[in-house]
Amino acid sequence: MRYATREIRLASALVEAADTLVEGFEAMRYLQRLSDHCVELLNARAAGVMLIDGGRSVSLAASSRHERMALDLLEAQHGGGPCLESYGSGRPVPPVSIRVAHAAARWPDFTERALRHDIVTTFAVPLRRREHLLGALNVFGPTLPADTDPAPELQVAQALADAAALGLQNRRAYVQYRTLSGQLQEALSSRVRIEQAKGMLAERWGVRADHAFGALRQYARRRRLTLDQVANTVIEGAEDDAGLRREIDEDSTGPA
Repeated sequence: MRYATREIRLASALVEAADTLVEGFEAMRYLQRLSDHCVELLNARAAGVMLIDGGRSVSLAASSRHERMALDLLEAQHGGGPCLESYGSGRPVPPVSIRVAHAAARWPDFTERALRHDIVTTFAVPLRRREHLLGALNVFGPTLPADTDPAPELQVAQALADAAALGLQNRRAYVQYRTLSGQLQEALSSRVRIEQAKGMLAERWGVRADHAFGALRQYARRRRLTLDQVANTVIEGAEDDAGLRREIDEDSTGPA
């Protein structure tokens, strides 16, 4: 029953990790929830995520349980640690005894600080989506593993990390597409406004549409405004009509 319960909780955590296409998404809160799930599912003391770009830590998030301690341990890895090692290899770093690692001078800054926090063991798994690495998930334990086979714990952590990497990449693509869609919509709306203003001026002045467009364009250039800004003043009836008409006599004709 204990394992069935953990499987249900893991499934719920994986579904939550995939749910990133929502309004008000906050990456740090999302990664904190991921860390919280690790603590709950793995009976860890704390957990944290290090996002890495170009070999350097760019963002840290930690479980709500012992958050300050977890952040301290993540920050201590600037000179090396399980997160950077896992990220560098693209593979999990199996559970390591902090005392053994410290005695062997492995990650000295990190292990010294971990001992101060009474952390007994740690392991890390990469946040990856296929070949694309985003960072690493680090788990901090209060005791050495009772089971000599660390595979189940690593598999649970890796499943969560993989789900988070997928969620973050989907979120990034979603934001990019929304931004592009907004830019395209604005460009289309701007074009419509310019065409409308051009038609209004051509009808008012009794000139060809290309001459009206030339006046809009030249007026905008002289005053360092965008065509859309000038077109808006025409549509709203707030334009400098005399200034625009003077541009008709300039060599400012352009495509209709």
